[in-house]
Amino acid sequence: MDISPGRTVTETEIVTYSWISGDTNPMHTDAEYSRKSPIGQRIAHGTLCLSICTGLSARIGYLDGTAIAALGIDDWKFFKPVFIGDTVTLRSTVVEARKTSKPDRGVLVRRMELLNQHGDVVQSGLMTTMVRARPANSASE
Repeated sequence: MDISPGRTVTETEIVTYSWISGDTNPMHTDAEYSRKSPIGQRIAHGTLCLSICTGLSARIGYLDGTAIAALGIDDWKFFKPVFIGDTVTLRSTVVEARKTSKPDRGVLVRRMELLNQHGDVVQSGLMTTMVRARPANSASE
């Protein structure tokens, strides 16, 4: 299991993501509307936070120079909202590592859990990545 450094979600990121994605739902963009909602304030887009997970994963560093391609995201769940000013970290746990039919490649499946500053899991799911594999003779290095 690995834990990333923290990262604070800003209003600028949420507003920018609204325009990039086209998702201008007032829960993300309208302070007065969201203040009167059951949640009581603006929230970050779930998919923005999913993107933040990929960035925090890169900051952990163990796939630097080895990741070839993202293969899938499975069983992704959104448990709690992320608010402006929340600081999130990523807890990443390898659940499967296997070789492919090509000896220089492997597949890594990781359980990704996005945590807020209170330690609550706000999102979780599995990310599958194709990676460069070590040659068989270097496995003991």
